[in-house]
This record gives sequence, C-alpha cells and structure tokens, in this order.
Amino acid sequence: MNRFENNFAGGTEAKLRYLDADFQLIAPGQFVTCAVSGKRIPLEELRYWSVELQEPYLSAEEAVKRKLEG
Repeated sequence: MNRFENNFAGGTEAKLRYLDADFQLIAPGQFVTCAVSGKRIPLEELRYWSVELQEPYLSAEEAVKRKLEG
C-alpha cells in the first residue's frame, strides 16, 4: 500500500483554512479530500493547496491540472 491508498476507515475529515505557507485547522480530523481526484490526504502528508480556491490537492500533478483548468 502506498501513502495515498489509506482509506481512513472511521476517520473524520478536517476543515482547514489554506494560507500562503501553512494551513489553519478549523475543525479537527485526520484527512482532507483532494479537490481534483477525490482521494483522501492525511494531514501530515498535505503539501499542495490553493489559497485562492481554498482547496487541497493530492500532489503537484493535481495542483497543476486545476491551475490549467482555471
């Protein structure tokens, strides 16, 4: 199983505010959901997001894909 395949059974989704170099926890949880792929991202592995759109991405590929849609 790779790091992106964890299903977080029984876990809760966190609510975040995405800032320029960090994010702020609004509601506690174990993961967020990628805005492009719909896959769950553990908070400790979250590296990509859009401040403008306020949404998280699984990887740089999803972030670029969303930017190009824009």
